[in-house]
Amino acid sequence: MSKDGVGLRAVTRSVAFLTAGALAVTALSGCSSEEKRSKPLAAQDIAPAARNLVADGGTLHWAVDAVPETLNTFQSDADATTTTVAQAVLPSMYRLDANGRPQVHPDYLESAKVVETEPKQVVLYKLNQQAVWSDGREIGAADFAAQWRALSGKDSAYWTARNAGYDRIEKIERGADDLEVRVTFARPYADWRSLFSPLYPKDVMGTPDAFNDSARRKLKVTGGPFTLKKVDRKDGEVILTRSARWWGRPAKLDQIVLRAVPRDKRATALAAGEIELADVDSEALGRIGLAARAGAKPGSSPLAGPRRLPAHGSGSNLSAADALRSWAVAHGEDEEAADEELSARQKERRAVAAYKREQAALKGFEVRRSLEPAYTQLALNGASGPLADERVRRAVARAIDRKALARVVLSPLGLPAVPVGSHLALSGQDAYADNSGALGGQDTEEAQALLADAGWVAGGKVEKKKEKKKGEKAAGAEGRKAGQDSEKEDDGTYVVGEDDKSEDKDPKGHHKVGDGPQHLAQDGKQYANGLRPGGAPGAYAPKGTAAPAAGATKVLAKKGKALALRFVLPSGPGSGALGTVAGRISSMLEKVGIRTEISKVSDESYFKDHIASGQYDLALYSWPASAFPATDARPIFAKPVPAADGSLNVEQNYTRVGTDQVDQLFDQAVATLDAGKNRSLIRKADSRIWAAAGSIPLYQRPQLTAAKKDVVNAGAFGFQTPVYEDMGFLKKGPKAPARRSGD
Repeated sequence: MSKDGVGLRAVTRSVAFLTAGALAVTALSGCSSEEKRSKPLAAQDIAPAARNLVADGGTLHWAVDAVPETLNTFQSDADATTTTVAQAVLPSMYRLDANGRPQVHPDYLESAKVVETEPKQVVLYKLNQQAVWSDGREIGAADFAAQWRALSGKDSAYWTARNAGYDRIEKIERGADDLEVRVTFARPYADWRSLFSPLYPKDVMGTPDAFNDSARRKLKVTGGPFTLKKVDRKDGEVILTRSARWWGRPAKLDQIVLRAVPRDKRATALAAGEIELADVDSEALGRIGLAARAGAKPGSSPLAGPRRLPAHGSGSNLSAADALRSWAVAHGEDEEAADEELSARQKERRAVAAYKREQAALKGFEVRRSLEPAYTQLALNGASGPLADERVRRAVARAIDRKALARVVLSPLGLPAVPVGSHLALSGQDAYADNSGALGGQDTEEAQALLADAGWVAGGKVEKKKEKKKGEKAAGAEGRKAGQDSEKEDDGTYVVGEDDKSEDKDPKGHHKVGDGPQHLAQDGKQYANGLRPGGAPGAYAPKGTAAPAAGATKVLAKKGKALALRFVLPSGPGSGALGTVAGRISSMLEKVGIRTEISKVSDESYFKDHIASGQYDLALYSWPASAFPATDARPIFAKPVPAADGSLNVEQNYTRVGTDQVDQLFDQAVATLDAGKNRSLIRKADSRIWAAAGSIPLYQRPQLTAAKKDVVNAGAFGFQTPVYEDMGFLKKGPKAPARRSGD
């Protein structure tokens, strides 16, 4: 769904929640022809510069999460780095513009259009006559046909992760000449522009062995502004070099080195000169902001007091003392051991000296900010337990203040704190419309009424839990059904609304939750994909967050059981934002009598053992937005169906909530070639997804990219596909491009 173009493997594209609901006709109507198009909430921030101001040559070191396991974007373990490589070295018939809309890529296509609709849909591609592979062979119909056969789903020898769209093709033929490709569809396909982007050479797609194995480690033949020189797994690098066969505008850079750097180590790597470009979290934002502040005031020391940077201007509330402690943690300092070996003065001198060196180096960087083409959602597992009742799901949704949650994450970064109003598109995209009215906004009384209607009684009798026998496994990933009461886990599960007598309280008697620093930036790089939950963040509320006062609201009960929901979050680096959001959500739910048990789990097991397997009640994770929601979003919201072995096939619908009606709307949309009707059907489907209350979109994810100040045409790309040939370093002499207002 996003420019990352990966599914839920680690960066998927999907959606997932539906059920029948009484919807007003007005809420489901499509937009009128006079409707104004929406705009992206935040512009991209890439320090744009004309090519004549960009130096020729140089190597850009760009931090990525990992060296990819495969270079084939159509395999299940493809990730965001797989896509980055493909965008730089392979043809794409279309690429996304700044509004997330597909546009013809002129270096490969002169034109592409539907030339026939009866009796079959036929698309005619006219290729750029200069387009060739790196071995000199023309890009043509043979490559299109090989990719279709590999991805059609008819040959099980090809280990493909997705074939949506390719399975609708009937045949591919050469047109009037070698530059024309005719694609005939067996069934109408509205999202035909999503196909052949990227396009692999027939050498890769021609045989199962080449597709399954050869393309995982190397790409001998390429067709972009860069070629693949080396995949170095030992040093954690992918090296791309300027292509001598490229017919378009020549790449400015000699090389792009994609270097695997953990997110919590990136500020250190920037300061050490190891990388010039990296997506970062709010911790790194604060350290770079402090360096800029110190540099702006000659003679001042970044450690000269507890002053804090302005929240809006810097995007961080990090104090100098906090930043120093952050530096120590990032460099592996063990404070307790240090206290035993060094005096406080010695320790301070050493830390201050090292910190000043880092700050001096970080003055050469800036953080470019936008919003990712992805949104964070609250997922409600409707498979069983209390959330199987649509009224309870709707009550949870009505108890939540989405605007407040967006402000918590985005306002400190100086980004628009606007809740996402659609499951299927983001502001700026053609299909976007705020359909949240089909469910309704925050309303405590309405939430309580829905719960009462579902039979949950305030202050009702609750049967005492049976004590867990010695050796018995705690409830969790091993088979706990959604909605069942679970024991508090040994990792510190915190139950919001439970009146325990723990001694871990602050002076005012409030329970303390968690022990991590307060990060309010990105929630990791975790999508579900090709969304790549790779690093969804999240865990407990940050240190010092007060739990709701015991007994503030009577706990709801039904048939002897309290209404308690297990809230599962990942706990890796960058998870602070999700932890903060989860804490706020839990407090909001406690006000209507719903208890939550917040449990942190490792990033490695989060999706596999909890989300995908259904071992959760509430969860936070992100989905990328797609320019082709009828194709890409359907697996996320499709109604689960029983498989032959008796299991439930949920595709990517991890909330297990679906309806025939939503499926039908997706089917109609994907087969409708009229753009207006297609858009109307997508919006109707979204309204019904809102009404089902299986997924509650919260906010668009922040995108923070640290860049060396002379790096241009790169940074926080937003929706737009990066233009790799224009990236580079500013020539000496010209002033750096003007930044956005407020930066």
